[in-house]
Amino acid sequence: MNKKIISMSVAAALLGTMTQAQAAGFQLAEYSATGQGRSFSGEAAMADNASTQARNPAMLTYLEGTNFSAGGIYVMPNVDVTGDIAIASPLFGPEPMMMNADAIDVADDALVPNFYLSHQLNEHWFLGFAVNSNYGLATEVSETHAAAIFGNETSVTTVEFNPNIAYRINDDFSVGAGVRFVYGEGSIGASTPGWVDGLKQHPALPEEVAAALPTGGTSLKNMEGDDIGFGWKLGASWQINPAHRLGLAYHSGVELELEGSASGLLYTGGQDLDIEGMLPLELPAFAELASHHQLSDDFAMHASINWTQWSVFDELVAYFPGETKPIGNIDSDLVKEENFKDNWRFALGSTYQLSQHWLLRSGIAYDKTAVDDEYRTMTIPDSDRLWLSAGAGYQASENLTLDFAVTYIKAYGDAPINESMNLMDLAHVSFDGEAGGDVWLVGMQLSYKL
Repeated sequence: MNKKIISMSVAAALLGTMTQAQAAGFQLAEYSATGQGRSFSGEAAMADNASTQARNPAMLTYLEGTNFSAGGIYVMPNVDVTGDIAIASPLFGPEPMMMNADAIDVADDALVPNFYLSHQLNEHWFLGFAVNSNYGLATEVSETHAAAIFGNETSVTTVEFNPNIAYRINDDFSVGAGVRFVYGEGSIGASTPGWVDGLKQHPALPEEVAAALPTGGTSLKNMEGDDIGFGWKLGASWQINPAHRLGLAYHSGVELELEGSASGLLYTGGQDLDIEGMLPLELPAFAELASHHQLSDDFAMHASINWTQWSVFDELVAYFPGETKPIGNIDSDLVKEENFKDNWRFALGSTYQLSQHWLLRSGIAYDKTAVDDEYRTMTIPDSDRLWLSAGAGYQASENLTLDFAVTYIKAYGDAPINESMNLMDLAHVSFDGEAGGDVWLVGMQLSYKL
């Protein structure tokens, strides 16, 4: 188990939403291409295929026989963080030194796959198994980037394994439950910006201080590691009448202890060794209230309200339980105060049965940010998001269905970023900028009834 921890402020973004993945904070919404086509609206109240259990295990009771579904969503982000670095010090005069610190395209493309299986035992009992991801993050700038001192890379991958069970009480009510086994791994790091090399040459800087400054690209602090956590989920559905249905689901939080090794100049003093480290991280609980309304034989509307308990993401503290300690013989290190807040997501969608073989989907959603402006970082450049989606389902045969979807996500409103730190008591370094960009999602799902 390994984990890269950084010291500076932005290090905070440890397990973040694959900036590739486009829910708030570092949460992933992309559990199936079927739901993607309607911007994931009405998910806890709909049962197109076996993927429904990812949101609400109770909806398994709407699937007869044995069902298989698998697919993936390819995420293509275009996320930019633009701004300037200011270096203020009495050594360099009354005016701060300014330099551009734009970080263009800080997130790579990524594939978010999924796999689901459901089986009806009898009239009342249903089983399911799901493999998908609810959290992830990947952002990166070069090791010598002007803002690398605040964090040059953050990467997190989670995979969730869910055995689920559902019970049909009667024709109107169903309940369901599941166990969440979550494997998570990630890395986070900070390095010396390239401008430090120029700073070392400044005539006002004493020679002994210049010699003590690391060269550009030097790893300052980093950590990498993994862990397995456990949680649970509950769901219920109410078939109000043949045309209207409500669904409610709750997924508990999952605590991870990312045990691994910490290294870097500020932990080891440049020695070639690793220090045992551990970074506790709680993946937040989330819930959904959804509705489905069959307005005619061919046309339906659906909606969702989602809540995520991001307020548990308050701060990141690294612990060093081994005999070998970092410089200063410390037992813990406050990586960052995050101060996230609970967030809400609102989605509205529709489906239209165009013909015997084709079903069309559309959706719109508004995803509120989980962080106030004063706490936003370069590593998690979170902002409000507007979703626009379209999709289609093709009934290839009586048992085989193919689903396709495309989504455009646009950062909505201003997302300022302001970070600062003390550089060896020599200077005050600050970043002032903003985050913006957009994301394209392309998804495909294959579902088969055995």
